[in-house]
Amino acid sequence: MKKKSVEKESPAALPLAMPLILPLVTLLLCAAIILVCGIRPYEKLHTYLQIAFMDDLKQTPSSGADGLEIVQNDITTNYSGKVSQAGEPVYSAFGEQYGVLSCEAIDLYVPVYWGTTDELLELGACQTTASSIAGAGGNVVISAHVNTFFNRLDELQTGDTLILYTSYGRFTYAVQKNIRFENTDKQYILPTDTEQLTLYTCEMQVFGSSSTRIGVVCDCINAEFYVNEEAAQ
Repeated sequence: MKKKSVEKESPAALPLAMPLILPLVTLLLCAAIILVCGIRPYEKLHTYLQIAFMDDLKQTPSSGADGLEIVQNDITTNYSGKVSQAGEPVYSAFGEQYGVLSCEAIDLYVPVYWGTTDELLELGACQTTASSIAGAGGNVVISAHVNTFFNRLDELQTGDTLILYTSYGRFTYAVQKNIRFENTDKQYILPTDTEQLTLYTCEMQVFGSSSTRIGVVCDCINAEFYVNEEAAQ
């Protein structure tokens, strides 16, 4: 009986498969590049969509699934009445919008809520209630999502100015330094003896979430309390 010969795969078969593999690898690389490049434009569009719908939400209380009452207030950004360097801050209820944070350098215009929850972070920036309210002479700590309102926070540079408008006054801050820290590091959110503004968000990652936080620490360069509080409503 003759034994059947076992045909071995010719080494030439491997090079023949290369024309099929190379286009596939190239396609995957192009898709990854497009995905990364598309993150920033999407975030910017998302930010402007959030701002566009802001007007429809003003002065409309709503309740979340956890019973949180959210109140959007109409905060003026063009008050032209008398101001004073001294005054009394007005504390808001948890979940209430008490301010608007603006920065021309990064096209930022975002409502600021007193308190932090996932639901509030979808609507704007949130100030931790453990920090000092604007005008009280301490550390004003505000955070927001990196894929919405704070998507350009890393572009701020020393000397850039931000204005926090409230119902009782407006407060101007200048960036003192950029910061980077782990989420377990609390040094930048601790109370301070002087008025300052600390902004932070998560570090951008293509996939998953990061434990690293980035942000800025700002000095208060001008505090203006509205003398006629009713005119600021």
